[in-house]
Amino acid sequence: MADTHGYHFQGGQQGMQHQHEKSYQVAMTTIACCSCIFCSWSQHVGGSLFVLSGLVLAGTVIALTIATPLMIIFSPVLVPAVITLSLIIMGFLTSGGFGVASVTVLTWIYRYVTGKQPPGADQLDSARHKLAGKAREMKDRAEHGQQHTSGQHQTP
Repeated sequence: MADTHGYHFQGGQQGMQHQHEKSYQVAMTTIACCSCIFCSWSQHVGGSLFVLSGLVLAGTVIALTIATPLMIIFSPVLVPAVITLSLIIMGFLTSGGFGVASVTVLTWIYRYVTGKQPPGADQLDSARHKLAGKAREMKDRAEHGQQHTSGQHQTP
């Protein structure tokens, strides 16, 4: 009885091995089939995109063929119109930029005057103190130089 069980067990191992080989073959066949489908699909998509790019190129050539004479005919009107529109747009953008800059500066000044210490206020205070010190120094030099020159005129 032990022999029959051993025989069945060995047959079971062979059967399982055969089943694994069979499932491996099925998996490989499925992968090969999927890659064939993908290859075929990518060829169709690539071909479609190639045809579409050719149509776009043809449309561009036709549009340029039609538009070129119109642009030449209307260029005395279109060129000044484009230049005028460009100048108007640049003017609006510039005035808007200056408006934003002035609002920013006025906000900074308001914060500085109210004592809220906006960014850069320390540097401004430092520069103001240095400038005041130099002005005082120049004033003292000027007064000292004036006293020197007035004293020399009185001695003769």
